[in-house]
Amino acid sequence: MSTVTAYTVKVEEARPAMDKKPSAGPVYRCIYAKDGLLELPAGLESPWQFFSDSARRIPNKPVLGRRKVSDGKVSPYIWITYQEAYDAAIRLGSAIRTLGVNPGGHCGIYGSNCPEWVIAMEACNSQSMTYVPLYDTLGANAVEFIINHAEVSIVFVQESKISAILSCLPRCSSYLKAIVSFASISSTQKKEAEELGVSCFSWEEFLELGSLNCELPPKQKTDICTIMYTSGTTGEPKGVILTNEAMMAEVLCIDRLLFLTDKVCSEEDTYFSFLPLAHVYDQVMETYFIYKGSSIGFWRGDVRYLMEDIQELKPTIFSGVPRVYDRIYTGISNKIQSGGVLSKKLFDYAYNYKLRNMENGLPQDKAAPLLDSFVFSKIKQAFGGRIRGLLSGAAPLPRHVEEFLRVTSGAPLTQGYGLTESCAGCFTSLSNVFPMIGTVGVPVPTIEARLESVPEMGYDALSSTPRGEICLRGISMFSGYYKRNDLTEEVVVDGWFHTGDIGEWQQDGAMKIIDRKKNIFKLSQGEYVAVESIENKYLRCPVITSIWVYGNSFESFLVAIVIPDRMALEDWAVNNLHEAVDFKSLCENPKARKYILDELNSTGQKNQLKGFEMLKAVHLEPTPFDVERDLITPTFKLKRPQLLNYYKAQVDKLYSEAKGAKA
Repeated sequence: MSTVTAYTVKVEEARPAMDKKPSAGPVYRCIYAKDGLLELPAGLESPWQFFSDSARRIPNKPVLGRRKVSDGKVSPYIWITYQEAYDAAIRLGSAIRTLGVNPGGHCGIYGSNCPEWVIAMEACNSQSMTYVPLYDTLGANAVEFIINHAEVSIVFVQESKISAILSCLPRCSSYLKAIVSFASISSTQKKEAEELGVSCFSWEEFLELGSLNCELPPKQKTDICTIMYTSGTTGEPKGVILTNEAMMAEVLCIDRLLFLTDKVCSEEDTYFSFLPLAHVYDQVMETYFIYKGSSIGFWRGDVRYLMEDIQELKPTIFSGVPRVYDRIYTGISNKIQSGGVLSKKLFDYAYNYKLRNMENGLPQDKAAPLLDSFVFSKIKQAFGGRIRGLLSGAAPLPRHVEEFLRVTSGAPLTQGYGLTESCAGCFTSLSNVFPMIGTVGVPVPTIEARLESVPEMGYDALSSTPRGEICLRGISMFSGYYKRNDLTEEVVVDGWFHTGDIGEWQQDGAMKIIDRKKNIFKLSQGEYVAVESIENKYLRCPVITSIWVYGNSFESFLVAIVIPDRMALEDWAVNNLHEAVDFKSLCENPKARKYILDELNSTGQKNQLKGFEMLKAVHLEPTPFDVERDLITPTFKLKRPQLLNYYKAQVDKLYSEAKGAKA
């Protein structure tokens, strides 16, 4: 890699291996930070200033909107203005103070995305308090753990979640003083909480305790803005400490990148809020739109009506995750396939023509404007018709889905990579830079990055194609794990945060995520297995939707729990079993298991998997892995220890079956 590539610049030389430390590659920044990382302007101390400045500038502009459902009918979006939201946040913050919670105190927020969530967040910002999101997708145990671990004094709760809070109240009333509902609260619920010494309020009751004339405390950028617990794939949740500085730097970083590569957001923009606000990704995005004076419309909270809500809101910016984009892609593809030969031929011609122009460097909107109007306009309409930017994060976006949306959606799509510890995005692909497809782009202007070699996995950060663990430093990074200095010291070494993700620098300075460091184990014959990389190859098999590969270090081979693609397996059964069998029974059928195993190993061979990486036995599971059984995280990552615990009997059976067959 040359000293200056197209989109990154080298700012520090590589380091050889020494004192038991592996070698590390050069340090890079993106070209937009070549003279220094982005810094906060003087006088900017808290994200509260983003909100209060917008309320002062455009008090009557709509900021938070939702649809009301009554008698099975759903309303258009109903909006509150910046001034109304500001007044509610001031009152709410003042009410928190009347209960004896002071600046630096901790307040929990528990529920789906809605105006109250954002107002509670801003109320905490106004009073220099730390807000602690409680995961909407984690069970009562995690909620209880976080309330106690973070010493939460007050929790703002969605009405439907109050019972979950009450159920863990006997074990977390040492810090918790009050529960405030996003809406109303029943007299029975009040009584139940009060018997345990905890006050209960409806939203309106709590607002009444507050005043619009309260004095706001001074703020500092070093104050803790939020403690955000990551679900983690092992052990208890970890509380990631994010300061005001980290949060604001990330927001200004988004603005800088849009200014330099596309178009900044403004009062004309509308954002569709549906990714969980309990995660840093959406929180940063919504803080950015508040800073720019844009409007934020919330979904109804039901995935069946997601596209309907988008049609009604007509957003200009859409943040998604691969799972959602995959669903949209599949829906559109199915319509195209069933549209007749002529229309399919026209679509294919238009697609290939525009793709070729984009590959040759033309920006999305200039690659085929006529075809955008005549062929692709319906796809733009699927996003409401006004979309001008698509963002993807949380997991890698399949290349064919990314290409399809870049060509057909009528908007540039940028894929990013980030962690809670990096306050959301730390790498992003650049708008209209087509060769960055399939990568997560370049470091953002607040971050420096380098790769560290992982010799046991064969990754060398100093080779001609540098590969290794992605390490980060910069002002948008976290300040450690709350009350867990031991865990902080494990991942922050010499000022560098070790992500656990394996990356590969591309020639243009973009980063490609290729593996995960932690998911590696050794089989009995001494072979190392990088299980995530293997799973990603098996996932290319069209007859499955999910797979968990397991290897016992006392055994010499791998087994797997597989979620088959229902339609594919049922189609196979019609042609091969010649009898009607329900899906559950089909998953238990030995012939069906053999068929799936053969298909997986055939996919493995096509993708150059080694002999010991092939599967010897599979168990077919009809029910997808889910958060409810604690088998995956809210961002759909496999929780391996929990999967082993849940499927232990099946795994043991697979090993004994496979060894019996070998004998």
